[in-house]
Amino acid sequence: MQRNWLALSLVFGTLTLTGCDIDPSDWGSSDRYKEEFSYQHKLTPGGRVVLETFNGSVEVLGWDGDRVDISGTKYASREEVMKDLKIDVISDPGSIRIRALRPIERNCNCGARFVIKLPRKVILDNIQTSNGSMRIESIQGSARLKTSNGSIRVWNVEGSLEATTSNSSIELDKFKGAATLVTSNGRIKADGVEGAFNAHTSNASIDAQVVSLETGRSMELESSNGSINATLDSWNNNAIRASTSNSSINLRVPENIHADLRASTSNGSITSDISINTNQFSKTKVSGQLNGGGALLDLTSSNGNIRLLKK
Repeated sequence: MQRNWLALSLVFGTLTLTGCDIDPSDWGSSDRYKEEFSYQHKLTPGGRVVLETFNGSVEVLGWDGDRVDISGTKYASREEVMKDLKIDVISDPGSIRIRALRPIERNCNCGARFVIKLPRKVILDNIQTSNGSMRIESIQGSARLKTSNGSIRVWNVEGSLEATTSNSSIELDKFKGAATLVTSNGRIKADGVEGAFNAHTSNASIDAQVVSLETGRSMELESSNGSINATLDSWNNNAIRASTSNSSINLRVPENIHADLRASTSNGSITSDISINTNQFSKTKVSGQLNGGGALLDLTSSNGNIRLLKK
């Protein structure tokens, strides 16, 4: 097992900490300190990766190489604080753990950003930062992502995915596997999803285009004060639950769907492009069967319209 303390040449720079995402292009005019670092390490296919940093953005990019290529920048408002901020790497052939270690002065105006290139087939055990964005691309394996006050972007990933942030958005594109996305005060947008999908936010919308769900796999979409707009291209007996408040639900599904429908709202209306054999029907509450019935479509809103649309 190897352990590396990365400390390279000191470079004077300028930095302005501007809230959510830390990026060198945002560095301003006040005198601050920064230091670049880089490291390379072999990693076997299916190896495990852990990254823990703070106050900085993270990019994890799959490539055709057989090694992990780590680069980035650490920064601080004072030279002594920057020197005390360490980049700690522990590695063996099957795993690597990378950490930005806070100085003793925990309330420092400091942080570290990372760009990591690694083999496509990996397990991202824990990729974590705060006050910074994340971008994950071209990975085949499970991934657990967590940040705060920063957006998460995931593209061309296969495997299970857990992505959590706050006060910012999550975007998912070209994904195959099982995804659970959680944020607050941020939009969730997903395109080209295959497998399983669940999304939770508040005070923002959920917009999802799902190619297909695994047979019998349910989908849950939950927001408050934000609309839910979802399209399901194909139907595999999937239960769907969509819930929001003070906004609308628009669900687009194949016309030949076999499902039970339960929809309710207050101070809104319910409409359907697909014929319903109704058990209960009013302006604000509808229950019945679509094409003979099947898995449950449970749609709930308050102060918003509900629309069931045919694809």
